[in-house]
Amino acid sequence: MEVIEVEGGHPIEGEVTVEGAKNSALKLMAATIMAPGVTTLTNVPNIADVHVMGKVLKKLGATIDVCDQHTLCIDTSGVDRWETPYELVAQMRASTAVLGPLLSRFGKAVVAMPGGCKIGARKIDMHILGLEALGVKFKIDHGNIHASAPNGITGRVVTLDFASVGATENLMMASVFAKGVTTIDNAAREPEIVDLANMLCEMGADIKGAGSPIIEVRGVKKLHPVTHRVVGDRIEAGTFLAIGGLMDRPITVKGFEPQHLGLVLRKYEEMGLTVERGNRCCTIYRKGPIHPIDIQTLPYPGFPTDMQAQTMCLLSMSDGTCIITENIFENRFMFASELNRMGSDIKIEGHHAIVHGVKKLSGAQVKSPDLRGGAALVMAGLVAEGLTTVSAIHHIDRGYEHFVEKLQSLGAHIVRTNIEDTEEELAS
Repeated sequence: MEVIEVEGGHPIEGEVTVEGAKNSALKLMAATIMAPGVTTLTNVPNIADVHVMGKVLKKLGATIDVCDQHTLCIDTSGVDRWETPYELVAQMRASTAVLGPLLSRFGKAVVAMPGGCKIGARKIDMHILGLEALGVKFKIDHGNIHASAPNGITGRVVTLDFASVGATENLMMASVFAKGVTTIDNAAREPEIVDLANMLCEMGADIKGAGSPIIEVRGVKKLHPVTHRVVGDRIEAGTFLAIGGLMDRPITVKGFEPQHLGLVLRKYEEMGLTVERGNRCCTIYRKGPIHPIDIQTLPYPGFPTDMQAQTMCLLSMSDGTCIITENIFENRFMFASELNRMGSDIKIEGHHAIVHGVKKLSGAQVKSPDLRGGAALVMAGLVAEGLTTVSAIHHIDRGYEHFVEKLQSLGAHIVRTNIEDTEEELAS
């Protein structure tokens, strides 16, 4: 079993550069289906989820050349299938991102129900209701979503009950070739939505309002391939900034837009951390104690759920008590029980976590519950006394490229290694 071992107590400082955003790259890859030919994506993170999406596209008939470590040349001219393989799409929730592009190109799609981290019910009701309003018909059969638009897709006003990122993306992509105008009301506003809209417009789409609550898509006849750079990963950046917040030495994170972490950085300043914003970079460090503050996760520009675990780790060592409220995913507090194994004092009451700050953490054997929780456990290990062993690190690999190597470059005493899998031994 491969694990990450962290020896705590060593100084961490220096500079680190983040990769392109996972949550943008996956949707941009899916969007290439709509523009037959070769689209080149640069600044693509070399992570497990990107590899899975690449396999999905290849199964549909695309060819992909890895031009360099972070550049993909995706030729979708040969895409001639609209059914995605269950064994691939079940591995990540972003699998539903191919639904809109397949409907746009073929007028039909078969997509497995989404998988990924087990942090929520993964309901896709809003995707289905929104697309039904545009004329798409659905049938759910044996865990597969069968979608078809026998009369084509027609523009309508679609109002989302919740500012869902996935539903906004699918509606935006499905309506690019629609008859008339599609208006998405209560649309998600994340930077990754803007990145997708920008690439679609570069391809020839007519989209206005991305980044605001109302997006208007005017149907066009066709799209053409382009070269597009993936926006920097604000969550990877936020993870390293949270690590810097634990330290008394500065960490500078490059390769992202600080305004994409606007509320996170303001909250960190309220904790007493020093934050210096620059041009596509940010420096953070701590001079005194971490002050407790309450946070609640909300859709962008609110506090991102993907930064909740890292921030809980910070607040677990504050000089008081605070409450974290999780409004996006119902199972995202699984991380807390693992952090408590390291000596934190966190109690869960429904979708609230009551965090009592402690003076120190101790190394322990812990297991990654999900992508961000796994990264936060490694973060905790950096300041814990003794050795921390983090297992189930495949979760971390889904969203962080060379996470261990980047931490090593900052001075961390951390390695990936193999140990005996006691769980398998017990099972046998």
